[in-house]
Amino acid sequence: LAGLVDPAEAAAHARVLLAPLDEARAETLRVWLSLHGSWDRTAAALGVHRNTVRQRIARCAVLLDRDLDDPDVRMELWFALGRSDQ
Repeated sequence: LAGLVDPAEAAAHARVLLAPLDEARAETLRVWLSLHGSWDRTAAALGVHRNTVRQRIARCAVLLDRDLDDPDVRMELWFALGRSDQ
């Protein structure tokens, strides 16, 4: 699927979509998504308390104006996070 989108366009979309997030929130979101929404495993991976993870993810949802329980939203964000540094 990623091969169907021009890399420059994907990176531009990612930058716009993720613009409201600071580096800590973006990294928390990336790790949380990679661990399938596990609060405890994300906290352990980042070396923070799980309540910190919950607060950051809740803030991400607000800043991005997205429902992070929606699998389509999670997929779009995962795609964007993978292209945000390109």
